[in-house]
Amino acid sequence: MFKHKRLLARMLVGLGLAVLVVLPAAAQNVTQGYQASGTLQNGMVVRLKHGTAGMVEALDQKNETDMFGLVVASTDATVSLSSPNQNQVYVATFGQYAALVNTENGPVKPSDQLVISAVDGVAMKADTKHQVLIGKAMQGFGDNSNAEGHIKISSGETVAVGRIMVDIGVTRNPTYSGDVAAGVPHVLVSIAHAITDKPVTALRLYGCLVIMFIALAVAGGILYAGIRTGMTSIGRNPLAKKSILRSLVTVTLMSLIVVFVGMIAVYLLLRI
Repeated sequence: MFKHKRLLARMLVGLGLAVLVVLPAAAQNVTQGYQASGTLQNGMVVRLKHGTAGMVEALDQKNETDMFGLVVASTDATVSLSSPNQNQVYVATFGQYAALVNTENGPVKPSDQLVISAVDGVAMKADTKHQVLIGKAMQGFGDNSNAEGHIKISSGETVAVGRIMVDIGVTRNPTYSGDVAAGVPHVLVSIAHAITDKPVTALRLYGCLVIMFIALAVAGGILYAGIRTGMTSIGRNPLAKKSILRSLVTVTLMSLIVVFVGMIAVYLLLRI
């Protein structure tokens, strides 16, 4: 009995040590090595280059939906995966790292969300014109703070460029103005976006409303006619109550099927 207790105690101690080892390992930041297309600096936002496996390039605004991650130093992460036979850059897709930012959309404040700027690979304060967020700023940055330099962008404006710590988390921008359809209630736009995860035109949304209205009207008509006929029949012939109730159940199922078909039609119209 004593041996069994000692064995059980050892097992519990071993399990506790395993948990202590596994939990930190699960929380480690892992970076992956990729070949670089062009010159990439640490802190640049990149995307996977189309048609080339294992290669990344600086992200531009035109391809913002391809946002992948941030170039970091190999020593910045606890674990880095790479090929020993190739010169590679390391890309992090989550975690807290230094990112290049500029003041194109004004000074960046802590907790501001960031998007890609007009300068390839460089982030800026988020606005409603861009679909994808890089992450959240953990530090502030302004023209007169810790700027590493200045650069003139395509609009002719000169902006400050620097590095701040960013909590990386590539996600869709919930304030993106392209998700708002003119003349459509916001709640409908939100529902459509939850289904499709992409902007939906007002014409398509109203088409879905028409389809659902028709489906509900037909289902309601069938149900009303069935109930009215059933109640009338029961009044005339009480002995046929069971068969009339079965008919009412059938009518109800038919109404539900009509509504279900309408919902499928709406879903397909939104997804196409």
